[in-house]
Amino acid sequence: MTPKAPRISIPPPGLPAPTFIARPAPLRRLAESLLRQPVVAVDTESNSLYAYQEQVCLIQFSTPQADYLVDPLALDSLAPLGEVFSNPQLEKVFHAAEYDVICLRRDFGFELQHLFDTMTAARILGRGEVGLGSLLKAEFGVSLDKRFQRANWGQRPIPPHLLAYGQLDTHYLIALRNRLGAELKAKGLWPLALEDFQRLQGTNGRGSENRQPDCWRISGSYDLPPQNAAVLQQLCRYRDQQARSLNRPLFKVIGDQTLLQIAIDCPASLDDLRHIQGMTAQQVARHGGGLLEAVQCGLQSPPIHPPRQAKPSEAVLGRLESLRNWRKETARQMGVESDVVLPRDLLYILADQNPGSMAELAAIMKDLPWRREHFGEQILGVLSDG
Repeated sequence: MTPKAPRISIPPPGLPAPTFIARPAPLRRLAESLLRQPVVAVDTESNSLYAYQEQVCLIQFSTPQADYLVDPLALDSLAPLGEVFSNPQLEKVFHAAEYDVICLRRDFGFELQHLFDTMTAARILGRGEVGLGSLLKAEFGVSLDKRFQRANWGQRPIPPHLLAYGQLDTHYLIALRNRLGAELKAKGLWPLALEDFQRLQGTNGRGSENRQPDCWRISGSYDLPPQNAAVLQQLCRYRDQQARSLNRPLFKVIGDQTLLQIAIDCPASLDDLRHIQGMTAQQVARHGGGLLEAVQCGLQSPPIHPPRQAKPSEAVLGRLESLRNWRKETARQMGVESDVVLPRDLLYILADQNPGSMAELAAIMKDLPWRREHFGEQILGVLSDG
């Protein structure tokens, strides 16, 4: 039987093929061309599901005139693109920018200025479905097959259906940005959007789960007896070493919950290990000896305890609850999600610092002038009542 071809989004008739860039000279020319534009759409594709240390494997750019696909794996340096991302005059349009910003900074040291995020804009406008596929379907009648988002973007050559998917991920972003931007301005929400775009530019994070092995990030680890926690820590170290040597993600070596169950049961033999829920015959054959050795090492190690976190005072918890209730009601009135009204991190800062005047509040919310102007008095009232 002939295998079925992948179901892909069909580009509209007449859509030119993207320009694929895998050599330094064309990359320099692309950077020069992009710097002459007022706005450019950007997206990235990474191989987080297929490698120990994920990396950006494709960068897509679109202008109103053309689409480009840049292959970072074929280029020794992407330095010509640095000015594209940092230029404050050139607007960069992303969808769900946070992860892209983290990856671009981590892999290439790029700093972002003048960013527009279509997902953030849609959330501020109270759109019910803010995924790119939903927005493109609603605005332009275009269907995207988002399952390719989880494809192995590190494979070379990149299959034609993935190249087509990559092109469509940015091709409509500028048009979408224009529609959402016009609606934000018409509703007086443009300054609010700018606040969140500015916050996204400074996003920093690990961008990957594969860092120093830490048993406490596994769900259920805090409930372990201290000696079993020491076992889990040794198991995490073993898995990390194996994932690194195999260049595979942690979960493709052994899953978190399987590792947790091994730490709970502390098997002493391969037969015991085979009865652990989640362990496959292949995993036992490949990792059985190493896992049993890690269990014994953990049993002989000093017990470990979860990291302590200072518990907020009752007064702080009370203010936090009052702020949450106010934020929820305000969001209901605006027709948006609660964190659009006030980001979660700021909620905790306000509850902890408890500003008592507009001057104190302004110092905390210096980067959020729209929210300070529209909600400042209400926030101070909630805090004083709490």
